[in-house]
Amino acid sequence: MLLNSEMRPREKSLGLAYLMLIGGHLGVHRFYLKRTATAIVQLILFLIAALGYIVMMVTTAGFDEANATPGVIVGLILFFGAAAPLFVWVVVDLFLIPGMVRGMNAQIEGEIIQQLEWIRNNPQAQRNNYGGQPPQGAPHQPYPPQPPYPQG
Repeated sequence: MLLNSEMRPREKSLGLAYLMLIGGHLGVHRFYLKRTATAIVQLILFLIAALGYIVMMVTTAGFDEANATPGVIVGLILFFGAAAPLFVWVVVDLFLIPGMVRGMNAQIEGEIIQQLEWIRNNPQAQRNNYGGQPPQGAPHQPYPPQPPYPQG
């Protein structure tokens, strides 16, 4: 019961991760699941695709076709060179998200269990007032403990 009360505010939601996948081209779902490096790569790919689109629009606006051709080619290369892999990556993420959420929740649960075991093995240290700082040797606690939720 204590594990559930600590787990509830920290666990990641599969539904929310899928909802964030709608903005998948920005890597929002990967930021949510603490996969920052790949989220930044997805964001950079999106920015490159957007730059390619802007280059195409600027070079074709008000110019004849002969003068616009080099800009359109550069824009197409930038756009499709970034947008195609990003699209495939987001489609693959549709199938990877459940495993990523399970893995993240298992990691969070492991951290909570480690903290609870430390508290159980060091009851005197838990009772002392350390001025808001964890005692020496205590496992890192990224979030403050949450009060149990009312039943009902």
